[in-house]
Amino acid sequence: MAFLGGLTPSAQMNDTMQPVLIAGMWRAAEATGSFRGVDPMTRKTAEAEFPLSAWSDVDAALDAAQSAFEKLAALPGEKIAAFLEAYAAQIEQEKDKLVEAAHAETGYPRSPRLADVELPRTTNQLRLAAQAARTENWRTPILDTKANLRSARSGIGPVVVMGPNNFPFAFGSVSGGDFAAAIAAHCPVIAKAHPSHPKTTQLFAEAAHRALHAAGLPLSTVQVLYGMDPSIGLRMVADPRVGATAFTGSRRGGLALKEAADRAGKPIYLEMSSVNPVAVLPGALKERGAELADEFVASVLMGAGQFCTNPGVVLLVECEQAQAFVDAVAQKFDAAPGGCLLNEGVLDGLSRSVEAISGSGARVLTTGGAPHPTAYSAPNVLLEVGGDAFLQQPEKFQREAFGNAALIVRVSDATQLAEICGTIEGSLTACVYSAKDGADDATYDAIEPLLRRRCGRLLNDKMPTGVAVSPAMNHGGPYPSTGHPGFTAVGIPTSIVRFTTLDCYDAVRPHRLPPWLADEPGIDGLWRLVDGEWKQS
Repeated sequence: MAFLGGLTPSAQMNDTMQPVLIAGMWRAAEATGSFRGVDPMTRKTAEAEFPLSAWSDVDAALDAAQSAFEKLAALPGEKIAAFLEAYAAQIEQEKDKLVEAAHAETGYPRSPRLADVELPRTTNQLRLAAQAARTENWRTPILDTKANLRSARSGIGPVVVMGPNNFPFAFGSVSGGDFAAAIAAHCPVIAKAHPSHPKTTQLFAEAAHRALHAAGLPLSTVQVLYGMDPSIGLRMVADPRVGATAFTGSRRGGLALKEAADRAGKPIYLEMSSVNPVAVLPGALKERGAELADEFVASVLMGAGQFCTNPGVVLLVECEQAQAFVDAVAQKFDAAPGGCLLNEGVLDGLSRSVEAISGSGARVLTTGGAPHPTAYSAPNVLLEVGGDAFLQQPEKFQREAFGNAALIVRVSDATQLAEICGTIEGSLTACVYSAKDGADDATYDAIEPLLRRRCGRLLNDKMPTGVAVSPAMNHGGPYPSTGHPGFTAVGIPTSIVRFTTLDCYDAVRPHRLPPWLADEPGIDGLWRLVDGEWKQS
């Protein structure tokens, strides 16, 4: 995913240009060009024009964020919580406008996808972050009173958030989980909008700005830029004023940003590509093969396959029912219409991936599934390859096909399944369907350790598409699904840790300690590890 999302910026600036939010004010951008959103259902360009910011805009935002951070760091968690809750309330008040804008920019259904699923998830995340901010539990205070040593986490500094194209609300740069986690850590956010939904981002930013006023937080706590030349983005994530960056998008874009941030020693948290393997064992097929076919088709075609947890590779162990499963899935793929893809870049990327996978030796099983007549759309594609061929070049068959496509690997037996599992690259998820009567347990026990090391979330007997907003959730995994296997983008308070530093106080006088490390912290509900024992204030 390029910084411009495949859009061609116009060279001309005019009076219709939308303002950026910098240093607490909506003002005209110092722009190098502009772009417009596109309705993916009609391929028509929107009227509103959004700026591509010059470095001077970024520089001003970084200065303002640094100033805001100094003030936020000194505020009690209650003040941060008040903003997050006020923002959630503002979003609910603007629900109709947000849903309409996102529908026009993504093609997603107003209901249930946007209004009934993604928007409530977004406000729920913000309120969970508010709860964490209020209790300060994310700081994980540890006290060793005998040695007079104390440590806890604090915010790392200004955070750059670059959101994806496929979740305009729940993962949006100025509304999603990364945003909520950074704010809960007392870190100001510079949000870089995704060009697939600039108007939606603008509406969120306006709501956040109103909530900042209501809560009395520094107005530079939330700043928004719509786009920039890739070279400016690389410079931004490496700037000394940046504490950390969170990026959700393509492997190519993520690795370019990571290289720039790594050179400068700046933390960057990436969510990139993932094939999310699903192993279907013979006993499960024998028990409920038709049911599994329905589950798989529903999961892989949901939202036209544009989920980072989309089950892209099925490892199907040969048995009497295997062919019936493949035939049923192919028929359902052919019968279902091709969905609306988010933009031209997604359509091109999907076509290139399918061509590459089939060019490596996979067979295309589907013949129909007509694409939408006006939208960015492609027919549903089901591919198949044998286990021997997969093992000869596993990297080529694990190319992510972001969209409504999937690959079935025909595995000869349990031994070959274990061998294939040993070649699976890092994924956000891995799933195993097995017999309820225990007939597949020996095979499960053989492959579980292999899959466990290659995914962030291991599932049994359910598709991976849903990502629950829960403290126990891990939405992360080994490379290339993310840039670091030890962190999650979903699951408060754990996700907050990405945007923190670990502060240690050695023999510091009591009156100089932060309140969460004091002998009597005075923060309700705060859990602390005191001399090896967990205690709650």
